[in-house]
Amino acid sequence: MAEQNFDLVVLGGGSAGYAAAIRATQLGMQVALVEKDKLGGTCLHRGCVPTKAMLHAAEVAEAVEDGARVGVSLTLNSVDAEQLGAFRDGIVSSKFKGLQGLLKAKKVNVFAGEGKLLAANKVAVGDDVLVAKNVVLATGSYSRSIPGLDITGNVITSDQALQMTWIPKRAVVLGGGVIGLEFASLWRSLGAEVTIIEGLPHLAPAEDEAISKSLERAFKKRGINFQVSTKFESVTQDEYGVHVKTDKGETIDGDVLMVAVGRGPVTQNMGFEEVGIAMDRGFVTVNERLETSVPGVYAIGDIVPGLQLAHRSYQHGVFVAEQIAGMEPVMVDDVNIPKVTYCEPQMASVGLSEAKAKEIHGADNVTAYEYNLAGNAKSSILGTAGFVKAIRLNDGPVLGIHMIGARVGELVGQAQLIVNWEAFPEDVAQLIHAHPTQNETIGETMMALAGRPLHAM
Repeated sequence: MAEQNFDLVVLGGGSAGYAAAIRATQLGMQVALVEKDKLGGTCLHRGCVPTKAMLHAAEVAEAVEDGARVGVSLTLNSVDAEQLGAFRDGIVSSKFKGLQGLLKAKKVNVFAGEGKLLAANKVAVGDDVLVAKNVVLATGSYSRSIPGLDITGNVITSDQALQMTWIPKRAVVLGGGVIGLEFASLWRSLGAEVTIIEGLPHLAPAEDEAISKSLERAFKKRGINFQVSTKFESVTQDEYGVHVKTDKGETIDGDVLMVAVGRGPVTQNMGFEEVGIAMDRGFVTVNERLETSVPGVYAIGDIVPGLQLAHRSYQHGVFVAEQIAGMEPVMVDDVNIPKVTYCEPQMASVGLSEAKAKEIHGADNVTAYEYNLAGNAKSSILGTAGFVKAIRLNDGPVLGIHMIGARVGELVGQAQLIVNWEAFPEDVAQLIHAHPTQNETIGETMMALAGRPLHAM
């Protein structure tokens, strides 16, 4: 095998890996980036981007039904699943080509093939051994299943769902987290009968409880069926579809069962443990600098315990590159990373939930306020219900902001600035929010928490 020397070798070309590679080249390093599949990883090819393309189609379909409310007569003739797939794949292809061009322009050395860690400073890929003082592990994640549940036939994960060239008439979704909610929402918008099975007491269990309850009410109104505090027991398949049995003794029939129970780290058989890297249930353990138990080897993105989000991965990649370059980068804690679920209605949040804030600071030291979207003109125009909820430390900063309603994902940028800059409601209350916009809902919430409500009750 021929050895090639670099300043940095990055194993994995997804969101975390290519962000690390780009930032490192900007800082003057010679970088090798190893990717066995396609640059862009899960987010670009099997996650964020194709899913949101399909959710846009779902939004267009929902707009047809909304036409009568605003005096526009519209008719939905059909959904062309093949054309929808072509639209989705076209978006992915365009962004993939753009990423390839970007990495070429940045002079990142890309090695196509399956890489394996040979030593703290060596990665093998094909006939090459890439040698560097520092190595970054960014090998991504895969769609989990349940032990004993085979992903075959019409039992699928989001990977297979994004390749379907047909729309199910009946869909069963196992898991009421982000992925399950988004697919349940888009399939319902495209005409499917949907049932969600969730083992915990609420859908969207990672959100503030008030948001979760509001989502459940909205899903009931949309005709999306769900069962919470319900365990999956088994599934059978035949020519009529899938038949899902729960611990309540009920059998739910569908054309497909989509398993959306989370994502696992891609770390097996890659040489990590052989080199001495500490692991925890397949995840790579790291210190506050994202360095593993082996000096000079870092781990970033979905293989590190915590939120599995593309923008967290970008942050990890940039942080590690700057850390290696001798800078002093700052990393946002997981709790203060903005989160968006693109179902209808959307959910967006950043910071502590009310329950967590009270647990940390004491119930008497925390105040929460909800501003109903009914008081916002733009939200009424859009025909959406929901609210913005903010939690503050009494006489202190905003600890968390949580939102539900159409398009509220676009508001999370301001929300994360408020939380991460530890702004007081009084700081934000004096700023101007353009009218009529949904952005005003954050301003109204801050004014209310500051004791100077305008349109808030």
